[in-house]
Amino acid sequence: MNTADAAIRETGAAVARHLIPFVVWIGIMSLPMRDVALHYTLQTSVSLLVLLVLKPWRYYAALKIRLLPLGVLVGVGVAAIWIFSETLCIHQFSNIHRFYVHYFIWGKGQGNGPLYAPEQCGWTFSLIRLAGSALVIAVIEEFFWRGFFMRMLAKGDFLSVDPRKIGWGVISVVALVFGFEHGDRWLVGLMAGLAYGLLYRLKGDLAAVVVAHVTTNYLLGLYVLANGAYQFW
Repeated sequence: MNTADAAIRETGAAVARHLIPFVVWIGIMSLPMRDVALHYTLQTSVSLLVLLVLKPWRYYAALKIRLLPLGVLVGVGVAAIWIFSETLCIHQFSNIHRFYVHYFIWGKGQGNGPLYAPEQCGWTFSLIRLAGSALVIAVIEEFFWRGFFMRMLAKGDFLSVDPRKIGWGVISVVALVFGFEHGDRWLVGLMAGLAYGLLYRLKGDLAAVVVAHVTTNYLLGLYVLANGAYQFW
């Protein structure tokens, strides 16, 4: 095998390692199952296994400790955006809230959240829901959306792309698609995508972006369980 063939084969393997965990997550999510909590447990377990087998992080440097506080700070900021959009604070401004719900939340925005309440499914499944959101899908999404998709749009040979040189147009397109992936709450999803994309462009460290996304999902999950805000789940 010559050098060119080896490079093509390695690129193909890298694409698979970034893409397959996300496809598995979406595929299992699409399966018809009546028990929502059990469905999410299956989705989380299988996707985590696939992620651990494929190890997409092999293409990236370890997290720079100096970037850890920034990653956490961005994650906290994004979580605040998600929560503030529907807190009692904004409910005090009824006209603003009605405008937000009418134009920026598709459908009822309720999801299957209440079925994950501890009194409905038990604490085991509620905590699995929290762990799946914070430690599995947040990681899978960053390797797919920022590690692969954003760099692939910039250049077909995505492994050779320096994220610090990715154009703002590409970052915006990926953030928009990322927002639509989050369904009803597309606007806050778009804002989250922009925050994660900008962090990746500015620092060039995907691990810091993973930390940000994990932080966001973990804090949002804690808020859901503490306040019964199951519309976010």
